[in-house]
Amino acid sequence: MQIVLNDESVIDSQLMKQIEEAVELCLKEEGYNGENIEISISFVSNEEIKSLNAQYRNKNEITDVLSFPQYEKIDEINFNDPYICLGDVVISLDKAMEQALEFGHSKGREIIYLTVHSIFHLLGYDHINKEEKTIMREKEENVMDKMQLGEGLINI
Repeated sequence: MQIVLNDESVIDSQLMKQIEEAVELCLKEEGYNGENIEISISFVSNEEIKSLNAQYRNKNEITDVLSFPQYEKIDEINFNDPYICLGDVVISLDKAMEQALEFGHSKGREIIYLTVHSIFHLLGYDHINKEEKTIMREKEENVMDKMQLGEGLINI
């Protein structure tokens, strides 16, 4: 698995290792080993993510994370291919900090959660209706629990 960052100086090596672990756990949750997967993660400001949200989703507002899947449906992916670019993740560091303060946990935990959330989007999950949201949240919670970063935990 390869994670390509837009700016490696934005996060420290410990958080990067946790991001890699989170991505691996998301892929394992779906039964994939991830050895041949590439994902791009960009960390941006609120201003930048608002611009992207307006451009790609017609929503002129700040959001915490955007996911840009390479494939429309997970069925289109041949996980036996030697190389798969799964898609792009864009995280607002400003919004992550705001939400970490709001929810009473660390910025690192929030970045991990936003990464997990976005990876499941790249894998074809959504939360448009109640049933989809329940399934996606359960998968997110499974990964966060495996990382010992469930709702009650505030350290990283």
